[in-house]
Amino acid sequence: MVPFSFGGHALFALGQGAVFWPARRALLVADLHLEKASWFALKGQMLPPYDSMATLADLEALVAATGATEIWCLGDSFHDGDGCNRLPAAARDTLCGLTSRTRWTWITGNHDPVIADRCGGELTDEVFVDGLMLRHEAAPDELRAELSGHFHPKLRLTVRGRQVARRCFVATPTKLILPAFGSLTGGLDAGHPAIVRAVGRAAEALIPVENRMLRFSLAA
Repeated sequence: MVPFSFGGHALFALGQGAVFWPARRALLVADLHLEKASWFALKGQMLPPYDSMATLADLEALVAATGATEIWCLGDSFHDGDGCNRLPAAARDTLCGLTSRTRWTWITGNHDPVIADRCGGELTDEVFVDGLMLRHEAAPDELRAELSGHFHPKLRLTVRGRQVARRCFVATPTKLILPAFGSLTGGLDAGHPAIVRAVGRAAEALIPVENRMLRFSLAA
């Protein structure tokens, strides 16, 4: 975990793409896209059906490692509104166990504006908590400190002649976009015009590595 400050709060960035908020013992994650593989299977494209269990196992490990008692999911937690109904038994048991022993809040996203069965937890469109605005997609006109997801940002670099892509946070003084936490998610270049429009031009890509934060100016 790498400490950083945002919106007047001391937070930690995790290499897995999550944020830990120690004052609330809260873990924030975005874009789990649970049951994405089964959604594609319904459309005739067969993918290995292990994405939900892999994502939830990673999340369960972070809850244990951080001692989080509060979970905020920043939208697109399921790949579609009916995704929770398709969870395999082991994944459903893991998710229900997590929602039963934490204060769990689902923030709706464009993929899951209505979640038919969410396996516990509370549901909301967005929320303002302790001075931080939590929503799925960054609002360009939002002046309050805001955490969001939606864009699945990745930083692409050339290292020793090879293209390398790493999921990253995108940050300005008032906006923080989390990378996708899900195991079966793609990524949008951190400098993509859609992200620039959402956060403004004075943005950085942040990558937590061990005990330090790597920062890359996106304006350049």
